[in-house]
Amino acid sequence: MKQILTNNRIFMLLLIISLFSLGSIEAQESSNNIKQLNYVRVYADSLGESHFEDVEIDLHEIDFAPPAPPIFTSDLNSSTRYGFLSVLPGWKGEWHPAPKRQFVVYLSGVIEAEVSDGEVRQFGPGSITLVEDTTGKGHKSKAIGNEQVVGVVIQLEY
Repeated sequence: MKQILTNNRIFMLLLIISLFSLGSIEAQESSNNIKQLNYVRVYADSLGESHFEDVEIDLHEIDFAPPAPPIFTSDLNSSTRYGFLSVLPGWKGEWHPAPKRQFVVYLSGVIEAEVSDGEVRQFGPGSITLVEDTTGKGHKSKAIGNEQVVGVVIQLEY
């Protein structure tokens, strides 16, 4: 029961964060469709090369927390840990795989990420990424602009 409550809290945090404005970052398109959520997946192929993939998930209207009105949610998944991250402007991470399969939800600042196939994207407030390149070359990233980057990391069970 405690695990279900923790997962519900994590999902609610993700839902609230996903409703933030995406500002000028166009890495993920904002959608007016309340029944769908978009995020970007970072993954490694069988040769160890990393790539971006745009993912859409369907949301279904349910009575999530009665007596509050119904909300739209995705299926709930298990997670192992969650935490927050923060880096200062100018931070730079060279090529590295993700330490664990995890969602990163950006709250402030802008991260520029490059995958090994050469594609580069920027993620800012409201952006969500599922980082799954735990093997292979990985990705590299850096904080751009003059604002501290703050995010939520939710590590997932396989």
